[in-house]
This record gives sequence, structure tokens and C-alpha cells, in this order.
Amino acid sequence: MYERLLDKSIRPNISNMIEWCGASGILFIELEQFMKEVKHAQSEIRFPYGNSYGWCVTYRRNKKLLCDIFPECGAFNVMLRLSDDSFQKAYPSLTQYTQEQIDAKYPCGSGGWIHYRITNKEHLDDIMKLLELK
Repeated sequence: MYERLLDKSIRPNISNMIEWCGASGILFIELEQFMKEVKHAQSEIRFPYGNSYGWCVTYRRNKKLLCDIFPECGAFNVMLRLSDDSFQKAYPSLTQYTQEQIDAKYPCGSGGWIHYRITNKEHLDDIMKLLELK
């Protein structure tokens, strides 16, 4: 479960990615709408980080990376970097699952990266709270 689109020779479109997410595809659509309508982000489908990451949708605003969304079989994964201050600002209002993801973040400068798997509406709500801080 949670296999990614790893074949670099087969470029998916957004519909393929949503379908790959299965029941979580509706959440993927909601996050995509949020990124475009609220965050005013431009999207690009790409294969950026090598064979173990696979295809993703990258969202940028004014050339600044907001996040990468990797479709997975039955879910999707959001890769996001925030400052420690931003993580701590949101921390009290987040679910325990999200707090655990923040606690296990990959450190980078004065912040870090999280790889956040979304399988339900609570997860989606939390990642949108974090993306609001970008």
C-alpha cells in the first residue's frame, strides 16, 4: 500500500494522479483547489527527486516552493518545509498525528521538512493550516 508513481517514462496527468490516490482522490482535489484559489499557486507535474520519490505536483508562488504533493496508492504525501517558529505557532491546534510528524521532521536550518501522508479529512485540514503559514 501507498506505492508511488515511480515509472519516469510514463508521465501522468492530474487525472491519473487523482485516480491513483483512490478514495483519497477527493482530498487531493480539495487540496489542489486550496493551493490554486487560496494560495494562488502555480502547479507543475514533475519527477524531481529521483526514483524513490516518483512523480509529484509541485506548487509555487512567485517561484517560491510551497510544497510537493506525491500521489500514493490510497493516499497522497505532502512534502513541506517550514520554520520552527511556524511549526510551533500551529502546533497546539493540530492533531496528535500531525504533531508526531512535526516532532519527527528532518531538520534544515531554523526549521525542517515533513513528509505528511494524507488519508482523511483531519489530515487535510491540518496540512492546510500549515500551508496557511507559507
